[in-house]
Amino acid sequence: MSRPFSPRNSSPASNLRVNGKIRARDVRVIGPDHKQLGVFPLNDALNLARQHGVDLVEISPNAMPPVCRLVEIGKFRYELAKKEKESRKHQHASTVKEVQLSPRIDPHDLGIKVQHAINFLCEDMKVKVALKFRGREMAHTEIGFEVINKFIELIAPFGHPDFQPKLVGRAINLMISPLPRAKRAKNPRHETGELHEPDDAEDADEAEDAPEKSLSEKSTAQPAKAKVSVNEQPSTGGLNNPFAGLEIK
Repeated sequence: MSRPFSPRNSSPASNLRVNGKIRARDVRVIGPDHKQLGVFPLNDALNLARQHGVDLVEISPNAMPPVCRLVEIGKFRYELAKKEKESRKHQHASTVKEVQLSPRIDPHDLGIKVQHAINFLCEDMKVKVALKFRGREMAHTEIGFEVINKFIELIAPFGHPDFQPKLVGRAINLMISPLPRAKRAKNPRHETGELHEPDDAEDADEAEDAPEKSLSEKSTAQPAKAKVSVNEQPSTGGLNNPFAGLEIK
């Protein structure tokens, strides 16, 4: 009979053996105050847990004999989940982003590549830099190393190279790791500038009156509608209107 496989993403708290699920004959018991109480038969350890009003939790099943702890299972699972969360918080991200350069890169394009790398480093990502040579550019690899050194100089406040840049085949490879947040400079892209305000009070008044002026200009720009009096009737084409001369009172 085959046994079901445990899921890969299962946490250690889900595989705990508690109370009657413990299979060992003798267990080493740790009290609620984290002090060792000695080795007890399983039934005696279960009775001891009932006396304290807690559960008997197997925390080290591979030890000889297995180690069990007198603790509430809910509290113990909460402690394990908290430790896992803390370990993930301090764990470095393994995401790697790549930035490609060329020996004849334009200074403006180099600045854009540097900004992309800064964004990645500020998000705790590693940056792989690859400068590739094409055709006869291999005859002047020193130009490529100059570009790489300039890139390292611009990126220094945010990351440091893991190793010296080296030529592998037709490319220069470099890996940059982010500096710790306490030593890392702030991302200049996230810094917001102040809004421009008028220097003089007159400029501010002009800015406030601008909508009114625009409205007045629009009103003057629009042609006035012609007022048609009763006596001045519009023409009706080439036909003679026999009532055109009549005056209505």
